[in-house]
Amino acid sequence: MTYNPPIPQILLAMQTADRFATTQSGDLSPEDVQAILSEAGRFASERIAPLNPVGDRTPSTLDESGKVTTPPGWRETYHAWCEAGWNSLTGPTEYGGQGLPISLAVACTEFWNSSSMAFALCPLLTAGAIEAISEHASQELKDRYLPKLVSGGWTGTMNLTEPQAGSDLSNLRCKAKRTGDGSYRITGNKIFITYGEHDCSPNIVHLVLARLEDAPAGTRGISLFLVPKILPDGSHNDLRCLSLEHKLGIHGSPTCAMAYGDNGGARGWLIGEENRGLNCMFTMMNNARLLVGTQGVALAERATQAAFAYARERLQGSAPGRDGTTSPIIRHPDVRRMLLEMRTRTAAARMLCMATASALDSSVNAPTENERRHAYARASILTPLAKAYSTDIAVEVTSTAIQVHGGMGYVEETGVAQYYRDARILPIYEGTNGIQAIDLVTRKLLVGGGETLSQILESCRRTLSAFESCLPAMEAVADTVDLAKMLCDAPGGSLALAVAVPFQRALASVVAGAHLAEAAALARGGALETEAAVNARFFIAVELVSAVAAAKASLSGADATGSDDLE
Repeated sequence: MTYNPPIPQILLAMQTADRFATTQSGDLSPEDVQAILSEAGRFASERIAPLNPVGDRTPSTLDESGKVTTPPGWRETYHAWCEAGWNSLTGPTEYGGQGLPISLAVACTEFWNSSSMAFALCPLLTAGAIEAISEHASQELKDRYLPKLVSGGWTGTMNLTEPQAGSDLSNLRCKAKRTGDGSYRITGNKIFITYGEHDCSPNIVHLVLARLEDAPAGTRGISLFLVPKILPDGSHNDLRCLSLEHKLGIHGSPTCAMAYGDNGGARGWLIGEENRGLNCMFTMMNNARLLVGTQGVALAERATQAAFAYARERLQGSAPGRDGTTSPIIRHPDVRRMLLEMRTRTAAARMLCMATASALDSSVNAPTENERRHAYARASILTPLAKAYSTDIAVEVTSTAIQVHGGMGYVEETGVAQYYRDARILPIYEGTNGIQAIDLVTRKLLVGGGETLSQILESCRRTLSAFESCLPAMEAVADTVDLAKMLCDAPGGSLALAVAVPFQRALASVVAGAHLAEAAALARGGALETEAAVNARFFIAVELVSAVAAAKASLSGADATGSDDLE
């Protein structure tokens, strides 16, 4: 089926997010935003979306020489995408970027990933590399690499994971050796490197975590290096793609195992300070976590569109009140419930991602240092919520889309099975959602001494209190406040860690519910009035209240997680 960019829904989410933010997301006029989104949506639906089934059925391949060939149409579409200026959307203006707001990039990122997540993963990693280099690299490295990365002429990667070190980066073995000329020699292997090798650009700029020989143990001894595929003199660096992973989904995206230093060491240059690489890499990872959350929104939106279209066409049985006449399944109450769950969860996830983006924009654009600091603290709390909630619901929504399609969803011809397979990686990469929850309860809740969280919850309480039939929601907000206080009192305890994931879902639901309530108010009198009001009522009554109740209930079973029989 065709992809229809949900521009009105995205515009409403942007408007709603700005109501909760410190300041507006930028100085673009509404007409400018509308024009950019319209053109981005057109490119996504007409040029990128046709690639999605192609990439799924014709994955990237690796030949004996180490060359990776992407699926048919990939390279040509990528070049057209760069020529249209989409890669430079938020890039720094001094290096050829357009310097547009993050919230606008998030909106466009949804389009790219709804059309083909496997294709859109390449520029997503490049965006993170641009941010890390812009923030931490020397002026020489910025001048050499940012113009090409911003234009999309070169692409970027993130090299963290090793076979023995997944989420635990303290076990990294990749080595770096000083050479005396300002460069380093990098040796070791990395796995799960998205677009580590491909044919869309002539050069690939790898950001590689490695350990110097005299580095302290653990994460305190990790440094970050820029290791290009092609060196400044035009020669090929000492690195290669060892293999491509055979994955459940995102088949078109080459996921590489990389080898550095087969012949003495790949040349690399330090980003930031020695033994401070993890701080630099987190700049890239935080960018990626918001964009991965947006990928969740994108797949949920695509699956929801497919389910609604199928439910309107599929005739099956007689719906209540139809006097035995065969009806489209969209008239059956249980199907309507599933469709409403899909639409409201997708809308809620979009609100969370846009709220995070708007807070990040405010952290740069707000008029005072205090406002910028407050906005950044808000974004710190919202980021794990946006990543975890949006990617969790992507799996749920794409699974429900298969259910709506029945047996036709389980076969490949309808395309919805691919959405489910592609979505399943989202709660895993860029920090599993369990790690997001641990980060939330052990660090993020304590930002600003807990004051930032209190302000977020208070703004949610005020918004929800003005919404119709709000009593259960207000009780849920009060329960969330109590849970947050308990977690803040013992952030590293086993109880806090045991309930971290359900609490994360509860807090995300409260924040998303408040944004949906605000959106319903903003949509009155407009084309989305009914949709926004129904979304808010259903989500607050069912999703928000249920998520908080589940978090409370998890306390009762938390002690069981320490049982010896689990080992």
